[in-house]
Amino acid sequence: MAETNVWLFYPNLVGYLRIILAVVSFEAMNYAPWRAAICYILSAASDAVDGYVARLYNQSSRFGAMLDMLTDRCALMALVMCCGCFYPDYLFYFQMSAVIDIASHWLHFHASDVTGKVTHKQSQNAVLHLYYTSRLFLFVMCLGNEAFYSLIYIGHFWSGPETKLIGI
Repeated sequence: MAETNVWLFYPNLVGYLRIILAVVSFEAMNYAPWRAAICYILSAASDAVDGYVARLYNQSSRFGAMLDMLTDRCALMALVMCCGCFYPDYLFYFQMSAVIDIASHWLHFHASDVTGKVTHKQSQNAVLHLYYTSRLFLFVMCLGNEAFYSLIYIGHFWSGPETKLIGI
């Protein structure tokens, strides 16, 4: 029987693309905001794609779950760090957001490993159960989080549209 190579599972290939897009975004965050924003948003949007591909090809794996979570956390933390530099008066809030995000995800993922669960997406907690079983709820929550920080980042470079119609 041929052994399957988890490194080359289709959803993990999408994950590698997400990492490349994220790194391009990180490199450009300080001087090319639109390139950074587009690459970051494409990387974040691809998060939904890797899960879909994993289900489509029945290629879910612990490696893929960890790759996905680490890519999410690292990308968001790079954006949060950048926002902390751009908005130093709010640095404490950005720091606390980062700490809570990393700690809660790591603790939940690690606890599922320690207790022998097949996946971290099985939870008796009502909120986590909804988060992991309702794709719409998960999508809206992830979109809201990514949009929040992305718009804070973009807001540093862009004051918004100007219009002559209402004198703004």
